[in-house]
Amino acid sequence: MNVGNNLDPLVEAYHRNGRVNSALLNAVTEADFGLSDGQGGMSVGQLLEHLVGVRKVYLDRVGSRFANQITVRTEEGDQQFWNVTLSVEQLRQAFVESDTAVLNAVQDALNGGGNFVNYFASNPVQMLTLMLVHDANHRGQITTLLRQGGRSQEQLSRLSGATWPIWRE
Repeated sequence: MNVGNNLDPLVEAYHRNGRVNSALLNAVTEADFGLSDGQGGMSVGQLLEHLVGVRKVYLDRVGSRFANQITVRTEEGDQQFWNVTLSVEQLRQAFVESDTAVLNAVQDALNGGGNFVNYFASNPVQMLTLMLVHDANHRGQITTLLRQGGRSQEQLSRLSGATWPIWRE
């Protein structure tokens, strides 16, 4: 499949998504990791680890050899709740590592290195779309938890000011 320049905007969006995730990490502290809705939802730390972990989960599900490029492990597994084990800096590195693995896997599949099985078989590029939507959903949850946890409007405005311009470049 030759997608040529049609893939470029989506890859650029995926890179921007990584920058938005990095900006979010700049705004959180490990003290924020325990913030939760008190109603059974994941905490800030669990959501952040889940964002990283889901990349490996889907690479494993599609049978990609690039899943092995993700060396960072979380305690998430098949359980709904788990102890957060990664620091902000470890999460930052984990995002870089896992985003690179996803991009490598998609490019490899497009170049004939092996089709994805089970998921995204019609077009491996859809994995990038899923990650973009998935990350945006959980970033919204994290922002809500930060607000409910006492972040001021000014602090949240700074976070917004650090993330939204990335999408408008």
